[in-house]
Order: sequence, then C-alpha cells, then structure tokens
Amino acid sequence: MRKINLFPKKFSQNDQLPIRIVTPDFGHLSRETAAESGFSRRLQYYFFLFVLDGRSQHTVDLETIEIGKHQLLFALPYQIQQYSATTHGSDYYKLGFDEECFSRLPRRFPFLLNPLNQQKISFSPAAAIRLGAIFEIILGLLSTADTDPELILAHLNSLLTEINSAYFAADRKPADDRIEKFIGFKVFVENNLTDHPTVRNIAEELAVSTDRLYQIVKHFSGLSPKEFITNRLILEARRRLYYNERTSVKELAFDLGFNDPDYFSRLFKKVTGKTVAVFFQDLS
Repeated sequence: MRKINLFPKKFSQNDQLPIRIVTPDFGHLSRETAAESGFSRRLQYYFFLFVLDGRSQHTVDLETIEIGKHQLLFALPYQIQQYSATTHGSDYYKLGFDEECFSRLPRRFPFLLNPLNQQKISFSPAAAIRLGAIFEIILGLLSTADTDPELILAHLNSLLTEINSAYFAADRKPADDRIEKFIGFKVFVENNLTDHPTVRNIAEELAVSTDRLYQIVKHFSGLSPKEFITNRLILEARRRLYYNERTSVKELAFDLGFNDPDYFSRLFKKVTGKTVAVFFQDLS
C-alpha cells in the first residue's frame, strides 16, 4: 500500500502531532496557506466533520453526502474530496490527522475500513452530547501548540471509540464472524488490488468457502465479490484520473494491472456509464 502523506506545512496545531481541529470560530486556514497546501483535490489525511446544528453537503469520491444535526461524515486518505460552497452547518467540528498520528493510538478502528459502505453516521442525542464533549476537550488541547501529545492521543482514542460504536450500532446481529471476514476481505482486496485476486484465492485466504464469501460480501456491500473488486478497481481509476496522475488510457490500464487496455476501457464505461475520455473531460 502507498505511504500516506504527512500533513502539509503549517497545517498541524501541535508541535509533535500532525492534527488540526476547526470550528466556526477557531482554526481556519488563511486562503494563502490553503492554496499552498493544495486542498482542492487530494485528501492526505483522515477527515471528520461533526455537525451539531444545521446542515451541510460534502462530496467524497464524487458522491455528494448530506449531513444534518448530530451526524458525522468521515473521509479517508486518497479519497477524492470536494469542499462544499456552503458552510458546514451553523455549529460543527472538523478534525484532521494523518497516519503518523493514527499509528500512535493503542488500538485499530474497523469503521475506518468502512465495511458497511456508509461514510455518514447518525448519533443519538446522548451519544452526540458525549461526542461533542470530546471534540471540545480536543479543541482546548489544540489551542496551544505545546500540549503534551499523550493527552491529545488519549482523547482522540476516546473519540474514535465512540464513532466506531455508533458506526456498527445499526448492524448489531447475533454474534458471528461475518463482519470480521468482510473486513478481512476488504483488507485483502486493498493490499492486492492491482494483482486482480480471484474470489477463490480470497476465500482460501479467509478460510471460507466461495459460497460463504459471496453471502458475506453480498450482505455488507450489496455486491458479489467479483463486482466489488471490479468497482474498487474502477474507483481507483477514477481517483487517478481526477488527480491527473496518468497521461494515457493505456498507461492507466497497465498501472492498474490490466493486460488489455481495450478491455479496461469497456469495463470503465460499463461501471461509470462514461468513456475514460468523457469522464476526464467532465473533470475539466
């Protein structure tokens, strides 16, 4: 997997941690700094937007998401992010931190793999109050640049634990290993994406039958394993086109592990409804 970039220069609010929080009256970057940092396209870090009051729109991987009161949106490194022209509600917290910061936390958080394919999370009033209180503590800690990073990490861990619990709350079923197997499936696909792993190979890796893997992936994603892998490959193609990282269809196809650029082009049109040329033109 590619190494996740560090925060742009001048972005962090702590001397030792790559992390930044923004509220309606705190933490906004100057236009000059934002322009220098190149925030218009490539997302270089984990991003969270929690709306306490009002409504907002945010576009992630070319899909526009509506966020309302007591809802949180999260976005991940290398996703396409487009900022809304509207405000982020009348009261909100925005938080960003990169992989260096995340790696220092004591546990992993499965929701960041987005196994349920939902980047918007709704919170009950009680949970929203708890979440807002943790955001407020982090805001206070980042008000001075020399705060002990261990204090920040402790509260960041609490914040992500709260979010992780809310993310999976709607899918609580009798205990089984389906979610763990699906997370394992997603991790394997991410780590081997351009090798085009077969469904049989993945099933063997996860120690399940191909039929069982089909049922698990269909339950959580609504897609067959093969459709999931295909859609993920085309999403990666869309991201790289958006970032203007490839100069030709042939180069992009080979880079994504396709031996036949014509087949890649047909697959791209089947999934997106557009040819590569039209998709690229629409981005201009």
